[in-house]
Amino acid sequence: MRWLRWESSRRADELPKHPYRDTALAYALLAGLVVVVALATGGGLVRALVTAAIVYLVATLWSWRNWRNRLRANASREQDGD
Repeated sequence: MRWLRWESSRRADELPKHPYRDTALAYALLAGLVVVVALATGGGLVRALVTAAIVYLVATLWSWRNWRNRLRANASREQDGD
């Protein structure tokens, strides 16, 4: 089996410049997609908006918690290395 790999200018352990903002934007786009799909398939607008908002909030908070832990771990590793 052959795996596709994209070359990146970033190392795997390197963090993006704006992890919190990028995460919020990505989940906002996905929430918007949920609303569009719901409307396209005949779903209710209010139900789609409420579902998208709840999923957006939970996913964003979870990701932000993970970013915070990762940033703290990196800071701790850098401090120990000095």
